[in-house]
Amino acid sequence: MTAPRSIGTGPVGVGIIGAGMISDQYVANLLKCPDVRVVVIGDLDPDRARAKGELYGIEWGTPDAVLGHPDVELVVNITIPQSHAEVSMAAIAAGKHVWSEKPITAHRAIARTLLTAAARAGLLVGVAPDTNYGPGLQTARRVIARGDIGTPLSAQTAIQYPGPDLFHPNPEFLFSAGAGPLFDIGPYYLTALAHLFGPYAQVSAVGSIGHARRTIGTGPRAGATFPVTVPTHISAIAQFASGAVSQSLISFDSPHSRISFEVIGTEATLSVPDPNKFGGTVRITPKVGIEDVDSGAEPVWTDIAQEPERFGRGAGVVDMARCIRGGGTPIASGELGYHILDVMASMAESIESGRTVDMTSSISPIPMLPEGWDPYEQTIF
Repeated sequence: MTAPRSIGTGPVGVGIIGAGMISDQYVANLLKCPDVRVVVIGDLDPDRARAKGELYGIEWGTPDAVLGHPDVELVVNITIPQSHAEVSMAAIAAGKHVWSEKPITAHRAIARTLLTAAARAGLLVGVAPDTNYGPGLQTARRVIARGDIGTPLSAQTAIQYPGPDLFHPNPEFLFSAGAGPLFDIGPYYLTALAHLFGPYAQVSAVGSIGHARRTIGTGPRAGATFPVTVPTHISAIAQFASGAVSQSLISFDSPHSRISFEVIGTEATLSVPDPNKFGGTVRITPKVGIEDVDSGAEPVWTDIAQEPERFGRGAGVVDMARCIRGGGTPIASGELGYHILDVMASMAESIESGRTVDMTSSISPIPMLPEGWDPYEQTIF
């Protein structure tokens, strides 16, 4: 649904629920964006909320204080995945638009109920990741649109590293239902693929658990162990409605770190920057000649663009704010978030059943952002 034009004027009031690690990125970035005004941060842990409120000079309190604040029009829900549905539904019930960290919820039926409730109330829902607003992916999309690689046929993506228990002081939720590498880092890659190829049609996946228990590597609880209840290594293939295909490796079980994202076309291969970042280098390598097929030579890559990270997390919140005031639907829409949830849930079902799963949802083609799109520009007065 397209949100009605807001009767309000001036910057959109934002309240944040969740004062964990990622909140620093959101608050610091949003404070630089004139189209929004960060009003308050809330958390179930009052000490965490107070610490962030005092650090950034904003009000702080409980989640209910955010939901009931008269100046908050848009709630940024950056709680743990298991709480996304409850917090987002409460925000909608309070008459607030919602930006949710990924995934939108852990279950399709709950996510659909949430989106239906928002539509009936005339409210917008947006879902991370918003790294796709960055010039890295947007430049890659323009390269493909120009025809520089010919017709895009397929993609290969990989993200593998030892896992977030290395650096997160409370990592248990990342190894339980609603998370794991599929739901935690999968959305960056799966959403980027949707930007490039459009809606998914069917998926298949296998998965495994490399370590039944994990050890916290940092913070006051370092050395404590906890059980793992979801696959920590996933290999997935997908076919898109366009006919294109992809294969993706998503793993917390690798002793070394590797990130790769390549789009193969009829005439060339494109290297896409890390979709967990807003910038990066876009590179291309041409189709090899017959003399190169058996040579074993490494491909010769040419840099097309080296895009700096001009902005960070919170870009999608600014896009939502502009839609709240001016009408329209954000790029990182609730429907896109639902489709990616459907993809991930279908991959999880494929791991359990050993079967290919047809998608039950779809999306319209995702528009590219205008060149020079800038969340730091003032467009709301």
